[in-house]
Amino acid sequence: MATRRVRKILENLADGTPASQIVRMLSQHGGMTAAQVARATGLARSTVSMAINALRQQQVVVETEDNAMQQNRSGAGRPGTIVTLNPKAGAIVGVHMGWDEVRIVVADISHTFIAERQIHLGVDFGPAEALASLRQAFDEFCDSGLLKKINLLGIGVSVSGPVSPGGVLQRGGILPRWAGLNIQHLFSKTFDCPVLVDNESNCAAVAELKWGAARGARDFVLFKMDVGVGGAVVSNGILVTGFNGGAGEFGHVSINPEGELCRCGNRGCLELYASFQKPLEQLSRVHRKSLTMEDAIALAESGDAGALRMIADVGDYGGRGMAMVGNILNPPLFVIGGRMALAGDLLLAPMRAAYSRHTLIKPQDGAMPVIQVGKFTENDSLLGAVGLVLNNYKMLVPS
Repeated sequence: MATRRVRKILENLADGTPASQIVRMLSQHGGMTAAQVARATGLARSTVSMAINALRQQQVVVETEDNAMQQNRSGAGRPGTIVTLNPKAGAIVGVHMGWDEVRIVVADISHTFIAERQIHLGVDFGPAEALASLRQAFDEFCDSGLLKKINLLGIGVSVSGPVSPGGVLQRGGILPRWAGLNIQHLFSKTFDCPVLVDNESNCAAVAELKWGAARGARDFVLFKMDVGVGGAVVSNGILVTGFNGGAGEFGHVSINPEGELCRCGNRGCLELYASFQKPLEQLSRVHRKSLTMEDAIALAESGDAGALRMIADVGDYGGRGMAMVGNILNPPLFVIGGRMALAGDLLLAPMRAAYSRHTLIKPQDGAMPVIQVGKFTENDSLLGAVGLVLNNYKMLVPS
């Protein structure tokens, strides 16, 4: 009953009743007090209270005592009762396809994450093996009772590469065997349910905006440093994707037209200098063994000169790239994502210094943007895949 009611409301954006506005608000933002709902929707407090009472009787919303939600509420004074959508009313599955693995997570419509699975497939994995592994994990979640397919609202998929509005991976530098494939159709056919697909950095921005370091921000830039370099732009609370899904590809801005050849076909791209792949290969040669990013950070923290220099150099190039973005967009906040961000101040200090050197507006001229590490540096794209469905359920419904 509650699932059908919630699904009907989310599908019908033309329904402007107070109850419908509240359900859509809770789907996007999670737990809220009646006062927060009233401020966000512009409805009278009395109208909100009446609508919430009716939704509670229909088992569409429930009260929660979640301390984290209480701490996230804005304003002073005695905290109001937090309400969320009924966790039993809907489930969402998130999937992230990365360099050498896939991840899958189950969440409910109250923004509670229930279970997660990480599946290592090796570099250059193909569609058949990935979809088979994900389907097996999906079925195991259902068999264990962690997921009920009858309650499934949809699947969100995060993928490494630019994605067209129709769900096609346009370039496959990290996932070459997926290039040109319509991932939305592949997943819809495999799981027999609605699917949304977006670039991993866009998904990461959704996660940071909804639950993380950018919570409450209206304008910010996500700058992601990992195997590659990517990014996302949020303006007035809306993710800017570009007309064909190519916005935020900071890693493929050429900073040295005569530099090395990049996987994208251009030369001297920022990604060659501000990602950890090539610098880590160099550090591994110095130490005569294969090193991970975590190994490099540990070495740097112990004082290893080579590791310290590697992270500082990457930070310097990252800051230079951020300054290019800053000179164009001038955002008040940069959120640094990706595993490189785990280096903390070892990375941020040279990034901030390089940003100050290369941006037009200097620290002495006025306020500088905040540059901080994201909350979800290792699974931001996976969580953001869930956020895609919570934010855009109408897009899942066939016209």
